[in-house]
Formats: sequence, structure tokens, C-alpha cells
Amino acid sequence: MNEIIQIEKLIQFTLGDSILEIIYIIASVLFIFGLKMLSNPGTARKGNLWAAFGMGLAIVGTILFHKNSEGHGIGNIPWILGAIVIGTVIGWGVAVKVKMTAMPQLVSLFNGMGGGAAALISLMEFPHLAAGLADGTYNMFSGQVLAILIGLMIGSVSFAGSMVAFGKLDERIGDIRSPLIKYINMFLLVVLIGFIVYIMSQGTVDPHSLMPVIIIMFVVALIYGISFVMPIGGADMPVVISLLNSFTGVAAAMGGFLYHNQAMLTGGILVGSAGTILTILMCKAMNRSLTNVIIGGFGGGSGSGAATGAVGDQVAKEVTANDAAIQLYYSRSVMFVPGYGLAVAQAQKTVKELDDLLSENGVEVNYAVHSVAGRMPGHMNVLMAEADVPYEKLLGEEEANERMKNVDVIIVVGANDVVNPSAYDDPGSPIYGMPVINAWEAKSVIILKRSMNTGYAGIQNPLFFKPNAKMLFGDAKKTIHSLITEVKSLG
Repeated sequence: MNEIIQIEKLIQFTLGDSILEIIYIIASVLFIFGLKMLSNPGTARKGNLWAAFGMGLAIVGTILFHKNSEGHGIGNIPWILGAIVIGTVIGWGVAVKVKMTAMPQLVSLFNGMGGGAAALISLMEFPHLAAGLADGTYNMFSGQVLAILIGLMIGSVSFAGSMVAFGKLDERIGDIRSPLIKYINMFLLVVLIGFIVYIMSQGTVDPHSLMPVIIIMFVVALIYGISFVMPIGGADMPVVISLLNSFTGVAAAMGGFLYHNQAMLTGGILVGSAGTILTILMCKAMNRSLTNVIIGGFGGGSGSGAATGAVGDQVAKEVTANDAAIQLYYSRSVMFVPGYGLAVAQAQKTVKELDDLLSENGVEVNYAVHSVAGRMPGHMNVLMAEADVPYEKLLGEEEANERMKNVDVIIVVGANDVVNPSAYDDPGSPIYGMPVINAWEAKSVIILKRSMNTGYAGIQNPLFFKPNAKMLFGDAKKTIHSLITEVKSLG
């Protein structure tokens, strides 16, 4: 009879485990398809939903079918469901209310939460390594220990670094520019690697005896995460966000190794690899190495400039809304260059309204969207998508530059560094060699800005003083409303 009962339990355990594995495979496939769809603005929203459904399926499958070696399921179900409900309500509420200008901060915050969760998993699981073993000891030289330690280190760095990135993006934290900081960072990194080597060389011991070392390692990793991001300038924040995102993915993958969870492992690997690729692309878009981004850290402050066209002995020409509207009305091709200033003014829907008005008049309207415009990867794409701008109108810098000489009027709305010709003709500029949008090649350039202040990189823009460029000062949303009124009066 006992043998029959044991066989029945084994069948139930195997069946549940097989169903869970199938669920994890389906979830992994959904992650992959979702990530693929995120590469195109037209399918990004659907891809996000597919990936979210895959994660939801994995969570439900784990709760229903996960069994340990003794055939017992997951406990504390009410606590788990309660946490899911609370997290869903908070996350949904924050996401609905967040403004587009604060989207980079939200991304940093969410990313930090993922890294923090991975670090907490490592902290909780390390003392339980020897659970169920007769003598209460565990061999530290093992893959389980390595996964825990890497998850702890990278997750803590991701959490602390993302919180600093949030503060810098929200302009609550400034930059630390000291030649010593890179040496401090290298020292802290060596110390963290030393902790891993030390712990794994302890042989077979009681994990609880090493918890003080684990706690110290955790604190050092948090300090390193803060110190790692503090010197990085504001102009490099898109790269930093991508890099921290890849860190969180790697930390999550370590959790997948630890729990033998294929969905968690696949998701972590996808996030980690995608974040790494995106980081490389961001560096390429800025023509800078990752080492240069981490150590160099340019940008973060804007220079002073009055709401006039004068900077030193250079004087930029100004244009009135009426004259600009006449140019736009009689143009054949118009191109907008959106920047962070457009997001600050919340002018994306107003720009779309002007776009519609010009399109009705037979004007070809497109948007030149630089890959590092704004303060996170894809910031301007998301901004224009919110205003329902057709995806085929959103041109990358390469395609926009190919069309530039045939553009009658290019309107730069709150952008600065991504249209700066210093990238081509000033070897002493920190953005020299960075691919930018060649706005000066258009027949006429109209620049919408509040003042002559520099951009996020903290450098002046010679475009403002080009013979074919004119400044239209004021709040972008109000200025574009004025253009709309003037264009309508011409119809």
C-alpha cells in the first residue's frame, strides 16, 4: 500500500513538473516574440503586452504547479497574492499618472526595484543553502554559491545605481567630478571580487557563519553602485540607463539559476543581453566607448543664456511667429526635430496638431528622431507615439540626414546636442565624432527654445548662429499654438 501511495505521489509530482516546464517554455517564447516586437514602434505596445502575458502565465503556473523535492507546493499563498495585488495597484497608478518628462525617472525606479529584488533573493537564500542537509554545512565552491554572490553584487549595484540615476534625472542629485572617483570605483570593484573569491574558498562550512561577510559585501556593493553612477554626466544618462537595465537582467538570470526556473532564467538573459546590445548602440550613437562614458562623464549642467539671440560677441537672428508660419505654409517639406525641451513643455500633441494642419495643405511632414535624444533610449519615439504620430514619419538620424538637403524648413523643438555641428567640425568638443542630425543642411532652420542656454551636455551650439538659422524664443507649446493660429489665418 505504501509503495502504491509513493508511486501516486511521484506521478502527481512528475505531471505537475512537466506542466510547469511547458508553461515556462510558452512564457519564454512569449518573451522572445515580445522583445522582437519592441524593436519596431508600430508593434512595441503589442510586444509589451505579449511579454507581460508571458510573465503572468509563468507566475500563475509557478503558484499552481511548483513542487519541491518532497512534493510540497508553494506556501504563504495569501501573502504572495496580496503582494501581487498591492504591487499591481501601485505600479498601475504610477504608470498612468507619470508625465512623459518623468518617464526616464520611472524607468530608473522600476529597474532599481528589479535589481533590489534580485539582491534580496541572494540575501535570503544564502543562509538556507544547507537546509535539509544532515550536518548543516555546504560546500561554498559551487555553482549555487556563485549564482547567489553574482546576483547579490550585480543586483545591489543595479539598485543603488538606479536610485542615483533617478535622483540625477529628477535633478535632485548633482554630479561628483573628481579624478579620485575612478580609482575609488576600481578599488571597490576589486574588493567585491575579493569577497566572492574569499567566500567560495571557505570549503564546506555552515552558511550562517559567513552571513556577516555577506552583509558587508552587500553594503560595499551598494556603495559601489552609488559611486559608479555619481560622476556620470547628464548627457550620458541614456547609456547608463541601458547599462543598469542589463545589470538587472543578469541579476535576475542568477535567480533563475538558483531556483532552476527556466522562465526567470530566460527573461533575465533576454533583458541582460538586450540591455547590453542597447548600451553598445547608445555608445555608438554618441561615438564614445563605454569606458569613456563611465569615466568621462560630460554634461549635466546648462550654461546661462538670456532669452535673446546674443551669446558673447555672437548674435543669432530671431524670427516672429508670423514669418515662421508663412515659411511653413508655403513649404513643400517640413521636418521636426523633437528634444527634451518638447517633453518639458508637453508640446507633443500641439506639434501633431501643426503637423496635421500642414499635411492638409499638402506639406510633407516628417520627424528626425535621434537615438539618444531625451534622457533615456527611445524617449522621443515614446513621446511622439503618445501624440499618435504615424510611425512611418519617425526617421532615424541616418535616414533624416539623407533627406535633409530637400527639406525646406526644419523645426528644432527643444533639442540641442543632437543637432550640434561641433560633432563634425570641432575636435575639441566633447561630442566630436558623435553622429548628429544635420539640421543646418536644410534650406531653413527654425529653432524653438526658451533661451540661449546650452543643452544637457553643457556646450554651446553653433547651429544657432548659422546664416540659414533663426531663433523663435518662448515656451514650445505656446509658440507652436501661435504658429497654428498664424497658419490657419493664411488658409
